[in-house]
Amino acid sequence: MSRHEPGLLKTVAAWWQAGPFAFVFLLFFLLPLALVLAVSFWNFNEYELLPAFTGRNYLAIFEGCGGLNARGDLCVTFATYLSTLKFCLLVWAATLGLGFAVAYFLAFHVRSPSVQTALFVLCTIPFWTSNVIRMISWVPLLGRNGLVNDLLVGAHLVRQPVEWLLFSSFSVVLAFVHLYTMFMIVPIFNSMMRIDRSLLEAASDAGASAWQTLWNVVVPLSRTGILIGSIFVITIVMGDFVTVGVMGGQQIASVGKIIQVQTSYLQFPLAAANAVILLAVVLMIIWGLTRLVDIRREL
Repeated sequence: MSRHEPGLLKTVAAWWQAGPFAFVFLLFFLLPLALVLAVSFWNFNEYELLPAFTGRNYLAIFEGCGGLNARGDLCVTFATYLSTLKFCLLVWAATLGLGFAVAYFLAFHVRSPSVQTALFVLCTIPFWTSNVIRMISWVPLLGRNGLVNDLLVGAHLVRQPVEWLLFSSFSVVLAFVHLYTMFMIVPIFNSMMRIDRSLLEAASDAGASAWQTLWNVVVPLSRTGILIGSIFVITIVMGDFVTVGVMGGQQIASVGKIIQVQTSYLQFPLAAANAVILLAVVLMIIWGLTRLVDIRREL
């Protein structure tokens, strides 16, 4: 055996180990993505798809987006993306605040590992039921004749039921926060559990207050979890159409909702083009976030 053969065997073994994972990645990620991209350039009519290269689907999406319309509004595409980004920003801020607070409490204020585990499992209980069921559960609470309005009217805080509690932007954001805060809690909690507790003691010995320790020690060392949780929440909210449809009363537009409507009308190339544009926007957001933290170095 030559001296080069052991290195060659190691290389072959590494390829054999990586082969199944590469195959799964190719089959379930790259291939579907390539198909969506290909279909986005197809033509179509009321009856069939026409596998012919055309860019009219992308032109149709941005039709009339060269400036403001006669009423001074943005075109439908830009307005929809702006609405989706608004929901994304609001939900990200709310889930980050709640997720960080819950994770901080579990990581630094709960001393018993068994209690810590029990409380963490308690946070996952809502995931044992369907998202749709969890959304519908808000209807009897927030509806015009719901429990919240009954309490407000009964306490004479309002004269008549509040209309914007349900089937509004408020209810959409509330449902998103309810559904996806756990995606922020888990990675932040994982990052906080890896923080060396002696660093907190050193900050306290140096005279740092609790807020100074939180801002200068805990937050920087939790940034990997914050980034991962942010990516989870942003990618889910950007493509969601069920929550917007149910909690928005089918009256609020989102990019995911537009794609769902187009597929229901069998306009698959147009929906594929919208999906490609949405993917590009999400990837740009993720790229911007990863510029702030090098995940590979931090993990």
